[in-house]
Amino acid sequence: MVSPLLAKAAPTGREIVNVTPERAGWTHVGFRALRLADGQVETLQTGERELCLVVLTGTVDVGIDGVDYAGLGTRDSVFDEVSPAAVYVPAGKTVSIRAARDAEVALCTAPGDGTAREVRLIDPAGMKRSVRGKGTNTRYVCDILPHDDPTAAHLLVVEVMTPASHASSYPPHKHDQETPPTETLLEETYYHRLNPPQGFAFQRVYTDDRSLDEACAVENHDVVMVPRGYHPVVAPHGYDLYYLNVMAGPNRFWVFKNDPQHEWLLK
Repeated sequence: MVSPLLAKAAPTGREIVNVTPERAGWTHVGFRALRLADGQVETLQTGERELCLVVLTGTVDVGIDGVDYAGLGTRDSVFDEVSPAAVYVPAGKTVSIRAARDAEVALCTAPGDGTAREVRLIDPAGMKRSVRGKGTNTRYVCDILPHDDPTAAHLLVVEVMTPASHASSYPPHKHDQETPPTETLLEETYYHRLNPPQGFAFQRVYTDDRSLDEACAVENHDVVMVPRGYHPVVAPHGYDLYYLNVMAGPNRFWVFKNDPQHEWLLK
């Protein structure tokens, strides 16, 4: 039986996966991933939501209300050691995405806040890249739209590469209570990619009282929805794991709480 928190990817076709707030049963995060063959076009309206468009692979030309941003994206693989191209688009815009060469794009959305905001081309060279953890808990992080960037109303977007045989989002942590400065409430999606692509990984989502306790075997392009609880990930031997995280909540601030049973791992 497939976990209700797991959105399985379509193996072929334009739409890889689509997680709406209605499907997830929450309020804020929306996530959609598309395959666009050379020359294909996707047009959308942001409506009352803000958008962070991430060019995962390939190259696209983006038009926003008649203003063109050409040649975005240089990666052949999400596992390339290169930051992605990305564009922040506020609510109330018309967006056209044309693949200049075969591309995979992520559409990360959250509600707008009614404030007038500007379109922003997010420079890959300005994205913070960092290393977290040590030993088999080491992973490599690229902050695309972090919480200390004032561009967005609610969206936070980050990508992480976890080497084979390593754990990630570990020790387990959660952010499901709005009790700043100790913890904030943020819904989250994980968009998983595996290298080689026939691989798999494991993600567990659980609460202290185990009223939620789901273990998901994730394959290439699958999405795991994290409405609440701790959510560690493990990559098996032989398969590197990439994931794109989208977070959003009532306030745009990321503070998490570690599972106290496993916090000793940090000492």
